[in-house]
Amino acid sequence: MDMLFSHQDHSHSKVLVVDDEPTSLMIMAESLSDLGEIVCCDNGTQAIEKAAFFQPDVILLDIEMPGMNGFEVCKKLKNNPKTAQSHVIFVTSHNEQIFEYQSFASGGIDLIHKPVDLNICRLRVQNQLKLKHQEAQILAAKNDISTLVAQVPVYISYWSNTEENLFSNDETSHWFSKSSEQMLGCFAKDVLPDELYEAFHRCLTEGIEQEVLNIQLPSPRNRIEYVRAQINLRIKEQEVVGVILTLSDITSITHTKKLLSNESERLRVMLNSIGDAVIATDNNAIINFMNPIAERLTGWHAEEAKGRHIEEVMQLTDATSNKKIINPISVALKEQRIVAMALNSQLTGLDGRVYRVEDSAAPIRDIEGNIIGGIIVFHDVSESIAMAVKMSHLANHDLLTDLPNRVLLHDRVTHACKVARSMNKKVALMLIDIDHFKYLNDTLGHHQGDLIIKHVAKRLESLIDLNTTLARIGGDEFVILLPDVQSTTVVDAIASDIINTMNEPFRIDSQEYILSVSVGVSVNPADSTQAEEMMTHADAAMYRAKEQGRNRFCYYSDDLEYQFKQRQSVEKLLRHAIEQDKIEVFYQPKLALATRKIIGVEALVRLRDNDNKLISPLDFIPLAEETGLIHALGKSVLKQSCIAAKEWADKGHNIKVAVNIAAKQFTDGNFCNLVADTIEQAGLASELLELEVTESALMHDFEEIKMMLSKLSNLGLTIAIDDFGTGYSSLSYLKLFPVDVLKIDQSFVRDMLTDTQSMDIVRTITSLAHTLNLQIVAEGIEEKQHLNSLIDLGCELGQGYYFHKPMPKEEFDKLLG
Repeated sequence: MDMLFSHQDHSHSKVLVVDDEPTSLMIMAESLSDLGEIVCCDNGTQAIEKAAFFQPDVILLDIEMPGMNGFEVCKKLKNNPKTAQSHVIFVTSHNEQIFEYQSFASGGIDLIHKPVDLNICRLRVQNQLKLKHQEAQILAAKNDISTLVAQVPVYISYWSNTEENLFSNDETSHWFSKSSEQMLGCFAKDVLPDELYEAFHRCLTEGIEQEVLNIQLPSPRNRIEYVRAQINLRIKEQEVVGVILTLSDITSITHTKKLLSNESERLRVMLNSIGDAVIATDNNAIINFMNPIAERLTGWHAEEAKGRHIEEVMQLTDATSNKKIINPISVALKEQRIVAMALNSQLTGLDGRVYRVEDSAAPIRDIEGNIIGGIIVFHDVSESIAMAVKMSHLANHDLLTDLPNRVLLHDRVTHACKVARSMNKKVALMLIDIDHFKYLNDTLGHHQGDLIIKHVAKRLESLIDLNTTLARIGGDEFVILLPDVQSTTVVDAIASDIINTMNEPFRIDSQEYILSVSVGVSVNPADSTQAEEMMTHADAAMYRAKEQGRNRFCYYSDDLEYQFKQRQSVEKLLRHAIEQDKIEVFYQPKLALATRKIIGVEALVRLRDNDNKLISPLDFIPLAEETGLIHALGKSVLKQSCIAAKEWADKGHNIKVAVNIAAKQFTDGNFCNLVADTIEQAGLASELLELEVTESALMHDFEEIKMMLSKLSNLGLTIAIDDFGTGYSSLSYLKLFPVDVLKIDQSFVRDMLTDTQSMDIVRTITSLAHTLNLQIVAEGIEEKQHLNSLIDLGCELGQGYYFHKPMPKEEFDKLLG
């Protein structure tokens, strides 16, 4: 008998033999005993029970049995999961085809006819056992492969050529929203992302056997955002029979690449954007990187410099000796430390240009600390050195005219004084100030003002020689230093030339300007010994020239020094009085001329010296305007006047108080608010306040002044024009401005009895006031004839010494009583 397997080989094989004939059952069991474990039974019911328990690999089943035939038994076996995989071989004595059909239809896999040929029977059972064994191996392999496929971090799927899913290993829906079981039968278009499906479909339609692509999933799952897809066509007999699609998660790789790319780009942009030059080398000082600044300074293009030694590309020399300097990067690599570039280094570029450079070099180490290269960072300091020179020039010269400024002038004056003292010579200092320049600057604008300053500087330069210093020390102030004066006649000549030259018209932008200057002169050692003293004395002399009518020059003198010190003393007193609230206000009554009744007062500010003597307003009012103290001074007078008028009104005396307003106060944008707040705080009825402004104050800016006067008028107070007729008298502002009162200047009133022109002026002003329906007030009434003449001319109100002098408030209170 031909045996394919030994009994030992089939020790795990199980065979169930079912036959109702004991003889047949025994013979078959005996003949098959060496193929495995044999179990026998003689009816269908017992067969089903033993099969369920025994779970045989092969069942030899007789068809004709009492109670339950073989076909019925087979069907029950196939319906039981425990026995469904057993191979059933039917045994029958019938040869009809119907039996063969039923055998296979009921689940059998073979048919043996009786009488049984035991050799054929063994072979058939043996073949089925072999198939069963192979089936078990295949199933085990399949399970192993399924387990492996399910565990690999790769999505594996197989699709038909009609794009229908036949397999995927995504049992837990890790990759897509469908598990492998749910994916079966789904079409690629319905489950794959658009970009992936387009590639999948293209491979199928165009016959592309393989394609690999990276895509970003539109709806990431489980942090899978980026995948690498590989599409492979399965081709059989030159026809596509299926598609294998695999996906690998490259999210972390992609993010890492992006981070590296971003970091690399950031470093590249940083190195290319910084103002310093950067060159990197390997550990042999061979260049492998240069940024654009390094390219510009060395004259080498990065690609041309790569692979060259640092010494060839960077030609470093000492700026003083021009000797070659060893490149710091060579030292850094050799000594394995950071090396500062030698001082006074210069770099000669490939194009021959020379740059002064500074900075340092350092070795580059890997993560283990090994030197893998070097880097040098350097920058061009040529401009810095040039800038230092330029800054030194700017620190000592005027920006607009490029003349020496106050700093350099002081140095030269000090030096000239020392030389003059040692050589018994004289030094002259001229301080030149442009007359009324502020008015020009404000009227024409600062641009035109700057042009005028430049032209003045050029004219002054044309008057001096190389030994003379011309400096600009302020907005419109120039100084000429004469270091070697043989005689004051030379100074006189130069000063006269300055005055005359400045009187010649200046032509700027097709417009002519006529200027004048005031010049103050100080001479060392005649009136000063130190540089500071010369400047102070020249300034005092210049102010004296202005007081004498401008367009002239004056020397410093003892008398001028006294006046200068007096001016300083008055300024100190004025500041102290304002700070300590010791400003006094006197009141001069204003009367109705016909009835001699007091209807108002004019508030007049007063200042006392340390001996309690009154200082003339002519000495401190202009000073207050020059120093800016006029605002605080005016505020104090206004406040005291409003409080006094309120006290009088409370006592039944409606006395209107007139307060003088300086031009600088009037052009202050916050002045209206100040007046309104002062009236409100005092509790004064606004009709009891009158503001007196001079005509010159109205010449600032027509629209601005009109708006200011309108705001003040709207408060309910009255506006008076003080000293009318002495300034820029104009009917236009009387017509357009909300003016209520005209005050005739005392000079016209004083001279009206002896000067017909003054009388005519008073008559004209009075008539004009009546025509414009304005009140008229005459100042400076000192004689009875003044009073009578003014009454005859129709002047209603007046004030002057003929009636009352200005008096303190306490004295005026008594007068009212």
